[in-house]
Amino acid sequence: MLKLNLFFHTVWLSTAITPDGAPPHSIAVIGAGIGGSSAAYFLRQQFGRGVRIDVYESETVGGRLATANIDGQDYETGGMTIHPLNLHMKGFAQMLGLKELVQPRHVQAVFDGEELVFEESNWFIINIIKLVWRYGLDYLRMKMWVENYHHSFMRVYQFQSGGYSFTSMEKLLHAVGGDGLVQMSRHSIGEALQKAGIGQRFLNEVVTPILRLSSGQSANINAFVGLISLLGADPDLWTVEGGNKLVCSGLLYSAKVNLIKGKVTAIYTRKRPQRTGRDVTLYEVNYTEGSDSGYSAYDIVILAAPSYPGQSPIHFHHTGQPISLQAGPYQQEVVTLVAGCLNASYFGQQRSEPFRPTLVSTTALSDNLILAASVAVPVRPTPDDQPAANCSRVWKLLSPEPLAPGELSRLFPSPQAVRQARWLAGHPRHSPSPSNKIPPFVLHQHLYHLSAMEWAASTMELMAISAKNVALLAHHRWYQQLEKVDQDILSQAQKVEL
Repeated sequence: MLKLNLFFHTVWLSTAITPDGAPPHSIAVIGAGIGGSSAAYFLRQQFGRGVRIDVYESETVGGRLATANIDGQDYETGGMTIHPLNLHMKGFAQMLGLKELVQPRHVQAVFDGEELVFEESNWFIINIIKLVWRYGLDYLRMKMWVENYHHSFMRVYQFQSGGYSFTSMEKLLHAVGGDGLVQMSRHSIGEALQKAGIGQRFLNEVVTPILRLSSGQSANINAFVGLISLLGADPDLWTVEGGNKLVCSGLLYSAKVNLIKGKVTAIYTRKRPQRTGRDVTLYEVNYTEGSDSGYSAYDIVILAAPSYPGQSPIHFHHTGQPISLQAGPYQQEVVTLVAGCLNASYFGQQRSEPFRPTLVSTTALSDNLILAASVAVPVRPTPDDQPAANCSRVWKLLSPEPLAPGELSRLFPSPQAVRQARWLAGHPRHSPSPSNKIPPFVLHQHLYHLSAMEWAASTMELMAISAKNVALLAHHRWYQQLEKVDQDILSQAQKVEL
C-alpha cells in the first residue's frame, strides 16, 4: 500500500486555512492534458509559489495531445493545429521557448462518395473563380459571418487580462458577445448560415466537410462549435515543433507541480470546525496507483479530465447534491496513419492520373468510410524532407470507426506501414437545443469542472481559456473578490476599463 498522506489529518487540525484572507495550503488538478496543465500554470500565477499544487494523471501527460511514429517520423494523432489568433497557445509556446511549425498549404478537394465535386488549383485566382462559379458569393458570406462572431469572442482575452471570471459558459458567452453568442449553442450551424443567406450546396460541399474534418459531425451541430470549426479552415495554422504535447509538459514544469501518476476514484467533501466557530471545507481525493491506493486533502480541486463513457467514473460523496460530469454522449474519432500510395480510383480518379489533392474531406453523402484524408506532416521536419519521387506518402485518415483491413485496402492497395490511434472520446456530440444546458464551472464550494467548456466547443485554445477562467474563479471565490465574478461587462462597458 502507498503510505497514506498524513497531511490530510494535519490540515484538519490546522486553524490557518481559512477563506478569511489566508491562502489555500494545497490545490489538486485532476488531469494533465492541455486543460489540466494550463490550469496548473494559471493557478500558480494566481496563488503564488507558496501553494502546493498536485496534478493527478493516470496515463500520459498531454492527454489527447499525442503523437505516433511511422516510417521513422512522429506525427500528431490528437489535437492538431493552432490558429494564429489563439493567444493563450501562442503565449505558452513563446514562454516555453517552443518553435511554431507553420503547416504547409494543402491542395484541397471534396469527395461526395462517387467523385471529387470540388478540387482546388495551385493558383489563388483560379480558386476564387471556381468558388464563385459554383457557389456564388457564399464563401464571402461565410467569411463575414465567421469574422463577425469571432471578433466578438476575441473580447474574452480582454476580460481575462482584466481578471474577470464566470461561473458558467453561458455567462461567459453573454459577457463577451451578448445574446447573439449565447443563442449559438441553441441553434445549428446550418440554420445560422442559412439565415445569413448561404445556400444548401455550399453547406453540403464546403461547410459540412470542414465540420467532419474538425469534429466528425455535420451541419446539425450547434453554431458555436461550427464557428470554431470553420476557424480551423483558415490559413497560417501551426503546430508546435516536436509535438503539441510539449506544451503540457512545459507548463507543468513551469508551474512547479507535483505530478502524481494515479487514477482518482472518489472525492469526499469534509467539514472541519475551527476555533473561530466557522467550518472549513476540505476535499479528500482518493486515488489508485496500480494495486496500491492513497488519499490526500485539498482546499481547492479542479477537475480537468473528461469523463469518458465506459470508464470508471469519479464518485462524489457528501456534496449535498448529485454531481454529474457528463452532459451527453461523446463522438468517437479514430486516427490512422498509413505510409503508402493512395488509391486514386477510390475517389473517382483514373489510376494513370497523378493524385494532386493533399487533403480530401467528405460530404455527409459519402459512405462514411472516412471523414477525411490528408498528407501528414512530421512534428520534426528535417532538411531532407522532400516529396517522394513515387506516389508513396504518409497519410492521416480520420474515421468514425476503426478501419478494418479490407476497408483499408480499398484506400491503400499495398500499405507499407499502419499506425492507429483510437480516441474513445474525441469530441462531445454537440447537438443544439433550445434548452441546451452546459455544465457549470462550479460543482461545489471550491470544486471546479474545467472540462465543462468542451460541451460548448472543444479545442486546445478553448480549454486554455477555460483553464484561466477557472483559475481566476477559484482565486476570486477563495478571497471573496466577487466584484470580478459573473459581471455583465457589456452593459457596464462604459464604467469598466479593461
